[in-house]
Amino acid sequence: MDERIAVSFPNLGNGIDFNISNVAFRVFNIPIYWYGIIIASAFLVCVLWAMKDSTKFDLVPDTIIDLMLFAAPAAIICARIYYVIFSWDKYSSSLKEIFNTRNGGLAIYGGIIGAVITAYLVARYKKIPALKLFDFAIPYVALGQAIGRWGNFFNQEAFGTNTSLPWGMTSPVTKAYLSNHAQELQQQSGITVYPDLPVHPTFLYESILDLAVFVFLIWMRKKKKFNGEVFCFYFLTYSLGRAFIEGLRTDSLMLGSLRVSQLLSVLFVIAFGIFIIYKRAKIKNESLEQAEAGHSIYAGILKDMEKESLEEEKLNEKAESDAVQSEQEPEAGDEAD
Repeated sequence: MDERIAVSFPNLGNGIDFNISNVAFRVFNIPIYWYGIIIASAFLVCVLWAMKDSTKFDLVPDTIIDLMLFAAPAAIICARIYYVIFSWDKYSSSLKEIFNTRNGGLAIYGGIIGAVITAYLVARYKKIPALKLFDFAIPYVALGQAIGRWGNFFNQEAFGTNTSLPWGMTSPVTKAYLSNHAQELQQQSGITVYPDLPVHPTFLYESILDLAVFVFLIWMRKKKKFNGEVFCFYFLTYSLGRAFIEGLRTDSLMLGSLRVSQLLSVLFVIAFGIFIIYKRAKIKNESLEQAEAGHSIYAGILKDMEKESLEEEKLNEKAESDAVQSEQEPEAGDEAD
């Protein structure tokens, strides 16, 4: 029998309790974990949705399948490598645990890096502009994250510090983790935690953030000003939200006293924010220059037309003058006779 965990939201209404297990079912006594099922479901939903939309953006559904088949495993491998690098103390004494992902241990930024590199290689192979492919595919990354974060709920991980908000969560796992890491959190981040009190369900915050980013990017995909803008806006919006959420978490990957994901988020917000502003300003200036050039051409045409009109008027006046003069010359000859 798999162990079940009592997860409570004591301040939500009269209190809401869930009795969950991280194991969904067993096949020949092999446990099938909710974490893996949710990740696989996120992958399937994103592939089907992307295939449905692909023809609207002059892409072939087979390209989407190829992209996902290569990008998904690359993302998982890189997410794990990233996590292990910044949690080396945990794995250095037991290297075989590096390959045990049943209980989580994937870092989203590592996954994104792996997926982007793979997508670039697929684009080169398929002879598709990489930025065009990035703009199309990146919204589904956000959707996959929104779904995938619920794997953290079943594993009871990716939670935050104590909170008195109505949706504060508590479980034996959160209590045990905070009890074991209270001193470490105090030393690293100056955070005081109380194991018996509810904590921020930061996995839920990020799931909501990711869903909002997905909706925004789908809209932005139709409004973009340049190739790569949707891709840039993903990093800007997701990183902006992640920087705040990461500050609440108690299980952040650390680099000295710095939270790695928070540091990366801030750098991404600055870099991609500046790039978007620069590109949009450049496009605006080019549009103004084109408008001015068009105005100059139009003004030149008007000036030429005005000049031709004046010359035509002068010719008409001269013709009329010559006609009058020719009529007067015979009359003068008659008077002489």
